[in-house]
Amino acid sequence: MIVVTGASGQLGRLVIAELLKKVPPQEIVAAVRTPEKVSDLAQKGVAVRVADYDRPDTLATAFAGADKVLLISGSEVGKRAPQHRAVIAAAKAGGVGLLAYTSLLHADTSPLGLGVEHRETEAALAASGVPHVILRNGWYTENYAASIPPALAHGVFLGAAGEGRIASAARADYAAAAAAVLTSDGHAGKVYELAGDDSYTLAEFTAAIARLSGKEVAYNNLPEADFKAALLGAGLPEPVAGLLADSDAGAAKGALFDDSGTLSGLIGRPTTPYQEVIKTALAG
Repeated sequence: MIVVTGASGQLGRLVIAELLKKVPPQEIVAAVRTPEKVSDLAQKGVAVRVADYDRPDTLATAFAGADKVLLISGSEVGKRAPQHRAVIAAAKAGGVGLLAYTSLLHADTSPLGLGVEHRETEAALAASGVPHVILRNGWYTENYAASIPPALAHGVFLGAAGEGRIASAARADYAAAAAAVLTSDGHAGKVYELAGDDSYTLAEFTAAIARLSGKEVAYNNLPEADFKAALLGAGLPEPVAGLLADSDAGAAKGALFDDSGTLSGLIGRPTTPYQEVIKTALAG
């Protein structure tokens, strides 16, 4: 039995879609805070169980009988380390055979603020004794594609990544990697650095938006503080604006680049070109 936490989220849903291609639905558990959000999965035969990172008692029930668990990192920055420790404790108590964790690309050396809680979680995994595999996910191309509508509206794509090269991949690529690990053996103790096959600067990304949309869009590189201020001015909450600005500043230092080809090796195909993600966003 394979349990996927955070199953109602964007990544979780994609992981379950990939698992359904490989194993019967009755061998999959969608672990979520709100079961109503995955009623469609229940209709497909996937078991649905309540799992709230802030309520450890729910985790024990959710993991009952689980052979493998995918811990998709929580979305509440600042609360994730204790939440993840609760999941690890429940997995240990339940005798889970393999716990897979979605971490951050080069988490051990990453300058990104996001890296702190991932390092804490990786340390907790190492100390737990639970057989585990770490999936260090790089940036989702969709993170930048989300800025395409305002870029088209204003003719400018804002960022703070300078000339840093970004080896992102589509969210579905990372989901396919998680499913591959969860449905095969020999991964315990491994750390996978996962990133896209191709890379780009944000200036190149912007040029692709202009080319594919047929509209004039220019890249405007800002200092980190100015980029954060622009994001706040656009209505983003302070924590989100800070996270995005910090991530761009990290990208300028190479934090979002990796050319190992590990991701495409795991999924057995090339990763999705960033231009394809842009085309999908433009079509939407």
